[in-house]
Amino acid sequence: MNKLELIAAAAAKAEVSKAQAAKVIDAALEAAVEAVKKGENVQIIGYANIAIVNKAARVAKNPRTGAVVNIPAKKAVKIKAGAKFAL
Repeated sequence: MNKLELIAAAAAKAEVSKAQAAKVIDAALEAAVEAVKKGENVQIIGYANIAIVNKAARVAKNPRTGAVVNIPAKKAVKIKAGAKFAL
């Protein structure tokens, strides 16, 4: 499912227009992105937890050449599925 399909499905379930559903979905996603960029965790109970994690610097090996490569520390986004996504 892509974003347009999600908007259409949400509009049908909520019995609103696709334009209204698109505004709500866009606003919710933008709010989540802004919160994560500020360093806040986003918890949508039952659906997902979105957080920033710090990845430590490490040494890796290029499998093709065998050369040692230093990978610097960085921040990454971690998304953990909630109970409603259990298969």
